[in-house]
Amino acid sequence: MGFFDRNRKELAALGIDPARLPPGQYHTARFPVLHVGDVPEYPSLDDWTLRVFGAVDREVVLSWDELRALPAVDVTVDLHCVTKWSKFDTAWTGVRLRDLFELAGMRSTVTHLLAHADGDYSTNLPIGPALADDALLAYAHDGEPIPPEHGYPARTLVPSLYLWKSAKWVRGLELLEGDRPGFWEQNGYHAVGDPFLEQRFWND
Repeated sequence: MGFFDRNRKELAALGIDPARLPPGQYHTARFPVLHVGDVPEYPSLDDWTLRVFGAVDREVVLSWDELRALPAVDVTVDLHCVTKWSKFDTAWTGVRLRDLFELAGMRSTVTHLLAHADGDYSTNLPIGPALADDALLAYAHDGEPIPPEHGYPARTLVPSLYLWKSAKWVRGLELLEGDRPGFWEQNGYHAVGDPFLEQRFWND
């Protein structure tokens, strides 16, 4: 029996439905750290802002206090990394992305989201997954501020797609009327990234 089959058998023995695990993935209780570049430091959030722009009726720039004043939700979701690990039942708090888009007056012609992060990172995704109930601009994990290596002070969270589509240290949400690739997408990764379809690379 191979590693992946053994991992699924272990899940079943724990009473966890193996169907939650996408093909080619293994379950872990750890939360591995993977990102491009160094972890940014934020000695103060006084000058931190989030910009919502692009195909909108009015550009919105929110301070940290303004973001935290918006209605928040708690979600518990499974995460799936393109490097083949999955972590179940992770707890997050934040503002739904669609609520931020509504603040800016997202146009009906929007087809994609391009998230911009500190460190010149970006990632693109179809707008549909970003409108889901569990798609957040998250600022807490397990009831605490997100650890720096996982995106403090805020990150996007779109759990229906591979985790590289959820940008750490996010600073801008650009709504697009057509697709534009982000960092990894320019380097061979899939434009959508559905883990259950194993959409890891361009030709998947």
